[in-house]
Amino acid sequence: MFGVSFDTKEENDAFACKFSFPFPLLCDTTRELSLAYGAADSPDAGYPKRISYLIGPDATIRVTYEKVDPSGHPEQVLADLDRLTSA
Repeated sequence: MFGVSFDTKEENDAFACKFSFPFPLLCDTTRELSLAYGAADSPDAGYPKRISYLIGPDATIRVTYEKVDPSGHPEQVLADLDRLTSA
């Protein structure tokens, strides 16, 4: 699991430390990754959209979460992981 932000490495490190993130934050200062995955509409976007993807071991996108509510998202992803691995 990882997150992606428009911020610099230093800004991401400070943010992750402040909020005790248990996963790395990748830097997308050029917006290339965000444009490719639909989290930014243009290269000059001020903020990325909160989008999440569940990617399988074969590198295919299994589930797309287009509107992420951080308060319940972990449980939603765990339920989907359970559903996908039980099938």
